[in-house]
Amino acid sequence: MDSRDFTELSCRNCIDGAGLDIDFSFAFQPIVDCLKREIFSHEALVRGPANEPANTVLDRLNDQTRYRFDQSCRVRVVRMAAQLQCPVNVNINFYPNAVYKPELCIRTTLAAADQYGFPTGRIIFEVTEGEEITDHAHLLAIIQEYRKHGFRTAIDDFGAGYAGLNLLSEFQPDFIKLDMKLIRGIDSNRPRQAIVKGIVQVCSELSIGIIAEGVETSEEYHWLKDAGIFLFQGYHFARPGFEILPEIRSDAFL
Repeated sequence: MDSRDFTELSCRNCIDGAGLDIDFSFAFQPIVDCLKREIFSHEALVRGPANEPANTVLDRLNDQTRYRFDQSCRVRVVRMAAQLQCPVNVNINFYPNAVYKPELCIRTTLAAADQYGFPTGRIIFEVTEGEEITDHAHLLAIIQEYRKHGFRTAIDDFGAGYAGLNLLSEFQPDFIKLDMKLIRGIDSNRPRQAIVKGIVQVCSELSIGIIAEGVETSEEYHWLKDAGIFLFQGYHFARPGFEILPEIRSDAFL
């Protein structure tokens, strides 16, 4: 078997989830655009097969299974989004340390998008800042390869992980998602307000969109909107729906 055959076999195994022995599914939570008062995207959130919490799946991963899991997640999300006739973007989390060669590892996503008829331009990959990124050059190569194929990228949990503003100095994603610890009670917390105002200014100058995640109250929402943030995610707008695309609460923008 030559290297090309081996690569193609590996890709098929990733699509099938071979060697994982872990069953899982997804819940979807809307990201809303408060200016248009509509859903901008749905984030796919890992769940057990009967809607068990994400940790019941993620805690079973190890260094040998994380790559296959990462690849299988992409395929399942694209398939489910197509089956649910998702009319907007879909956000997919990925493990940068599990991607060994971006040009090869993206093949499963491209194949799934083609097979299920889901536009690559509506896929947003989120890299969690909670995973320590040991090789920034490798992450930059991943982002560049994804952009070649029309994918967009986001840094999840921004402000709570390993990289922060240092990461933005090396590459600029399409979006950052403010960590919910920064969001919680921001309407009455001056230090958090100052930090978020600074991030808004930086992202404005770098043309990076901001998503405020974990928004739970009307007071948090209105303060963040007044600060210049227009994309939101959290219980104030909609809870995750297991294997469905939830609607926005009717009073969410009041």
